[in-house]
Amino acid sequence: MCKKDITEKNLEAWNDVFADIVNVLLFKGENLVKEADLEADTKASMLKADGHIHEQERDVSKFWKNGEIRISILGFENQTAQDYNMPLRIISYDGASYKQELLDKKLKQKYPVATLVLYFGTETKWTAPKKLCECFTIPGKLKPFVSDYKINVFNIAWLSDKTISMFKSDFKFVAKYFQAKRKNQKYKPTNEEIKHVDSLLKMFSALTGDNKFEKVYNEGIKTKGGVTMCEIVQGFINEGIKKGKAEEKAELIRRMLDENFATPQQIAGLLKISVREVNKLASKVPAEA
Repeated sequence: MCKKDITEKNLEAWNDVFADIVNVLLFKGENLVKEADLEADTKASMLKADGHIHEQERDVSKFWKNGEIRISILGFENQTAQDYNMPLRIISYDGASYKQELLDKKLKQKYPVATLVLYFGTETKWTAPKKLCECFTIPGKLKPFVSDYKINVFNIAWLSDKTISMFKSDFKFVAKYFQAKRKNQKYKPTNEEIKHVDSLLKMFSALTGDNKFEKVYNEGIKTKGGVTMCEIVQGFINEGIKKGKAEEKAELIRRMLDENFATPQQIAGLLKISVREVNKLASKVPAEA
């Protein structure tokens, strides 16, 4: 899966989504992290290299508080392509956070740091190094003296149905989409209401390389009772119908099928045409490799 501009962080930055991801992936659905106990980490870590100061920043980073005491910091690092230097990146982020603690004279209590790597690849599970020492070739006699450092990688596309069912936030739409794509199944939109519509659609736009999701929302799909994925998909198709060109309809149908957003039967029902006609239109556009 090629690396795309990551806008997932817009969705994950919401406290309810952030807490939901942590509770499901780390605590098996137990509601330990509360929205009210999360505070945005506004301090960017700094790294000095080659005589210059470089800014480091996780995709999303928050403090997990207990009252006025910050007891930990959790950071997300989003990946659509495997990074074989990820342990080096994570240890630099975490180390910079600990350095900030040492320099903060007002800090009354030290707190631990944890970083989660959310991997969205669908071809294979994460095979890149998960430990610092896997990034090097270390002479045998030196190994006992080289400290290791593991990273926490979660393969989103390989989450089980049981795990995905634990998500309460909009992240469940993301997890379900990648699971369907990994299984080469059609994504089945539901009538569950989306809370952070704009953020979710920006994420889907980045993943599909198509901004029609945002366009559909901005052009009037907003409804008084909220928006569902079924409405988004239908609006996406209706947008193509308005253009009136057969070749554009064919391209739209092909994209919907390739991205697993609807089955031929679902598209046929929305367009009020036969499944045979849907397949005929789709065949005019080559499927993505």
